[in-house]
Amino acid sequence: MKMILWLLSLCLLPCAMAQQAPWARPDIPVSSHDRVYTADQTSNTVSVIEPSENKLLGVIKLGDPVPGALSPLYKGQLLVHGLGYSPDSKMLAVVSVGSNSVTLIDTATNKVKGTVYVGRSPHEAFFTPDGRELWVTVRGENYVSVIDPARMKETRRIELANGPGMTMFGPDGKYAFVCSSFTPELAVIDVASHKIVKRSPQESPFSPNIAVSPESDEVWITLKDTGKVQVFSAKPPFAQKALLDTGPITNHVNFANNRNGKFAYVTIGGANEVKAFRRGAAPELVATIPVGDLPHGIWPSGDGSRVYVALENGEHCAAIDTMTNKVIANIPIGQTSQALVYVPNAVPNGLGTENLTPLGTAANTARLHLEAGGTALKDAQASVAVNSLGLVDLVQIAARGLTPQTPYQVYLAESNRPPFGKLEPLAVLKANPDGAGIVQAIGPLKMLAGNDSNSSGSQRFLIVTDIKDSSQVVLQQAK
Repeated sequence: MKMILWLLSLCLLPCAMAQQAPWARPDIPVSSHDRVYTADQTSNTVSVIEPSENKLLGVIKLGDPVPGALSPLYKGQLLVHGLGYSPDSKMLAVVSVGSNSVTLIDTATNKVKGTVYVGRSPHEAFFTPDGRELWVTVRGENYVSVIDPARMKETRRIELANGPGMTMFGPDGKYAFVCSSFTPELAVIDVASHKIVKRSPQESPFSPNIAVSPESDEVWITLKDTGKVQVFSAKPPFAQKALLDTGPITNHVNFANNRNGKFAYVTIGGANEVKAFRRGAAPELVATIPVGDLPHGIWPSGDGSRVYVALENGEHCAAIDTMTNKVIANIPIGQTSQALVYVPNAVPNGLGTENLTPLGTAANTARLHLEAGGTALKDAQASVAVNSLGLVDLVQIAARGLTPQTPYQVYLAESNRPPFGKLEPLAVLKANPDGAGIVQAIGPLKMLAGNDSNSSGSQRFLIVTDIKDSSQVVLQQAK
């Protein structure tokens, strides 16, 4: 009997000793005290999810959707995009790209504590492991803004190469790692001195996201322009360990440890899937998980039993069981969600529903699909979200299977089949080096979903053509 109990304890030991990113803490089981947050770029909201029931509690409204947000008298936040949280789980940092701001929110009450304005087009923000500093990458310029979250004031700037994308820290707090979205360079910074100690080459210029393993041994960055993930050592001399082909519109990466091992999860926006890699000397793809349209932000639960994924064009959050790598829940969220974080014990007491409002208009989204329009690019396809903004709408198209670095013309057409009828130019879509691309357009576009009750006109359809020859259709709206 003692032998059986000993063997059972060995089987359970890896799970009991698992540590999760970003703070390398022991497992914290999923509970009603935890929260999942998504940054909703179009609706200018933060969606708040209670993970024990996988239920949307409401949204924190930080601004108004377009066109109200374009007024010269507008005072709200614009393009809510990035998320970070403090190591004590008490404070959420929300980055708004269009208003150049970081909004600090009390997680227990969902109340805005204050807003710090920084330089042009900040992208992401995260706290140091001791919670004393908040580092904000100012992607529209060339520095990290270091903020004192208690005084809500910038204390210094760390100059970097043009376009820093995101900062993450090793759990021990010794090094900060900053990827770049404009310059092919990963910077390593000594946190205590705020000095750059290493510049390592990125495989390509556009990295929007970075994660450091809970063991502080690996740094993973996503390369959105080429559909790859680059893995570095988190220890000097910070050498490259692996370069993985992941897929078109590789968005975010994060880690989850459980009794099956140590894993990295990567959102592949163009393929509408999440890929799971077993970490090791040679990372191994172990699962490909269909999740829905344009997965973006991803974060593990406090015990690594789940990862949560924000679907940018799907307008919902998918919860994945990491033991089975299956989707176990889909939860509605705001429009065009970008970053996502899971905060254990965000609400120690009470319901934590204060200062939340319903989704409202942000719940009104139609989803379309574009399929190959001929044989020249037979693998071309795209997901489309038609986001209601009230009187107008925002359409976002995420395409893959196109000719790399090639511009295409998006049209509104009278039919989704040849000869397509009258064509109205809507936008120009340019493919990345991996043949994928994203484009947006704003206007009275409810006719795309066939449900515009305020218009006497007929339904319209999307097609994508050669930019110089509209008869060469590469994508057309599926029935």
